[in-house]
Amino acid sequence: MPKTSKVKKKNTKTKNKTDKKPKIKTVTKSKETNKSPIKISKIYIPKDTEKYMCEKHKAFFRMKLQEWKKELVRANNEALYNGSMDDNSISADIVDQASSYTDKNVEMKSINRQIKLISEIDKALLRIKDGTYGYCLDTAEPIGLKRLMARPVAKYTIAAQEKHEKNEKVHADE
Repeated sequence: MPKTSKVKKKNTKTKNKTDKKPKIKTVTKSKETNKSPIKISKIYIPKDTEKYMCEKHKAFFRMKLQEWKKELVRANNEALYNGSMDDNSISADIVDQASSYTDKNVEMKSINRQIKLISEIDKALLRIKDGTYGYCLDTAEPIGLKRLMARPVAKYTIAAQEKHEKNEKVHADE
């Protein structure tokens, strides 16, 4: 059998400028890169000397609200699944039954309050996202760092909150 040799053909295409691969360009900071999450230490505390509701403040309160929400969800899950919420402990004594019913009722009210608080935390996280967090919903004035540290879900300044509570009391009396 005669030997055949394989011949490699050379590809002799002419290269145009359009055939070249584009070089990777380094991009300077744009609006998109500025939106990357700010990293802060766990011991960071917002200061009055910093610009109010700067990115550090927002990151701090976002982190604080998310941790608070996780704690509440965990506590609610434990109360619902591991607590004394089962009806298997029916006693023959009517006083024990009444006491058990009262305990369950108190526990359910506590869970309902925590669920409402989780909803408020979610609303606060949305306000951080849209840039209105830290400002009063009525007056658009800054709520203040001290108030937000004490109550991160605060929606109103102290004066506006007092006004709302007075209005609620007046309408409750009617």
